[in-house]
Amino acid sequence: MDTLSRSRRPALGSEARGGLAARLREPTQVVFLALLGLIAVGWVLVALDGGQFLTTESVVGIQQRSAALGIVAIGQTLAILAGSLDLSVAYLISLTSLIAAEIMAGQDGNIVPAVAAVLAVSALVGLINGLVITRLQVHAFIATLGVALIIRGVVDHLYDGPAGKVPESFQLLGYSRIGPIPVSALLWAGVAVVAWFLLSRTRLGYRIYAVGGNEEVARLSGIRTSRVIVLTHVLCSVCAGVAGLLLAGRLGAGAPTVGTDGGYDLESIAAVVLGGTALAGGKGGVAGTVGGVLLLAVLDSIFNQLEINSFVKDVVRGVVIVIAVAAYARRIKGRSA
Repeated sequence: MDTLSRSRRPALGSEARGGLAARLREPTQVVFLALLGLIAVGWVLVALDGGQFLTTESVVGIQQRSAALGIVAIGQTLAILAGSLDLSVAYLISLTSLIAAEIMAGQDGNIVPAVAAVLAVSALVGLINGLVITRLQVHAFIATLGVALIIRGVVDHLYDGPAGKVPESFQLLGYSRIGPIPVSALLWAGVAVVAWFLLSRTRLGYRIYAVGGNEEVARLSGIRTSRVIVLTHVLCSVCAGVAGLLLAGRLGAGAPTVGTDGGYDLESIAAVVLGGTALAGGKGGVAGTVGGVLLLAVLDSIFNQLEINSFVKDVVRGVVIVIAVAAYARRIKGRSA
């Protein structure tokens, strides 16, 4: 034990010379440095175009756009850290927005039953995802894609367009603010804090990292790996359900394409990867994901203010994601060499 602890302590000279540089190379620090750089570049580009970038309106818009994606990405972080992922979140968001809006039907008294129904359905979908992966031994990509297609079939069969009506009191969740901070951003922050606490201060968090790092070693250490994977998928789906509630409040009704139009499945995975969480699992965290979501939201804000077409948006975002993943992969390979 003493030998191990000594091996983990760098020499004083090397720490003094390279400690700061090493910390700046960590994924979480990198994504926030990239975010600051992107804000500076956006400021210059928008100014050259004759506009103002960081106005109160644009900052509020960035927070509102990032809230739903941020909540989904936090849940996706838990699944990916456990060595899994979830492609069903986009269709689940659409389904839960419709369930919430139809149960509420414009009546304040139905808000609590609607929220309870959404959380129950979301948890059930997550449970199904987890059981298909662990009990049937289906790869997470295929399992969650299959569940996504089932949800899509249900939604397409039952709904031709927007349905239900969200009461005005619940719509405040999507649009009201406390000063310059939207309530939706506070909701996202609350979800992020809870997830951070779970990962860093609980046994479940330790087990999530252990299972994602090496499932077989975790199993031999006495961890019920299947239970951990199922729990992360339940939590991921619940986060998607919360995002569905938020979007229903923002739209004032449920929409069968609100999740897929927003691309919340691939966008959430992209945000997690940009934040430095390894797709193989076991490395990363919530702070990096928050940075990744904000980076994508700021990028969207720059595109919107410069009136760049959607094709260029997708190309630039794809290039950013590929460069980020390549950079993280090279750093990990360099450390292991």
